[in-house]
Amino acid sequence: MGERVLVILGHPAGDSLCASLAKAYVAGAQSAGREVRCLEVGSLDFDPILHHGYRQVQPLEPDLLQAQESMAWANHIVLVYPTWWGGMPAILKGFFDRVFLPGFAYQYRKKSPFWDKLLKGKTAQLLVTMDTPPWYYRLINRAPGHNQTRRTILEFTGIKVKKITTFSPVRYADEAKKANWLAKAQRLGRNG
Repeated sequence: MGERVLVILGHPAGDSLCASLAKAYVAGAQSAGREVRCLEVGSLDFDPILHHGYRQVQPLEPDLLQAQESMAWANHIVLVYPTWWGGMPAILKGFFDRVFLPGFAYQYRKKSPFWDKLLKGKTAQLLVTMDTPPWYYRLINRAPGHNQTRRTILEFTGIKVKKITTFSPVRYADEAKKANWLAKAQRLGRNG
């Protein structure tokens, strides 16, 4: 069975640098013979607010049911998103709130502080843009967005993060730098 890759664009705009990085990754993965599906969170039709927490079932919209099917299909998930205010965009957080539900992504055990990781066996890779220099984000800010995505979302559900690649600082990047980043994203897709 070949590698099945789901690339999730977490930037709300389809014409962003993140969108270009996602497309470059897809091109690289397809050139290596991987089967690829793409999901643009910003173009999905869904309510990103989990209105009642888990006290009441909030039916999933068709786009979110399809997203769950694609996640179940994939054995490798690639998230491409910007860091805003230290973390992911609100639309991506809302996507996780609505899609990574008990019974799909994890399940608490009765009368136990532990849970079952229902997405175990999958891997992930993060491609993250930001304006903050990587060393400052890691040493001074302590990488809050990376930690949230890796530890409290993906690893919580059993998905092992293989690599986090940061593209920054974006605000100083000229066209040559961005072209190098796109080439790097394509190499990452090709090499898995």
